[in-house]
Amino acid sequence: MTPKVDKEKCIGCGACVAVAPNTFAMGDDGKSEVTNPTGDPEATIQSAVDGCPVQAITLE
Repeated sequence: MTPKVDKEKCIGCGACVAVAPNTFAMGDDGKSEVTNPTGDPEATIQSAVDGCPVQAITLE
């Protein structure tokens, strides 16, 4: 499964980066982006997906 961030939905809260910092980072636009799809364990990435307040992250 590969995480994807919907930039239209992302509000840049940083929750995903706090949970899975080896997978997500804040981009120059102030929104989250995937930097390494396998940077964190799958369960950690799932926690980041579940913790997104606007459901901007999906696993494909």
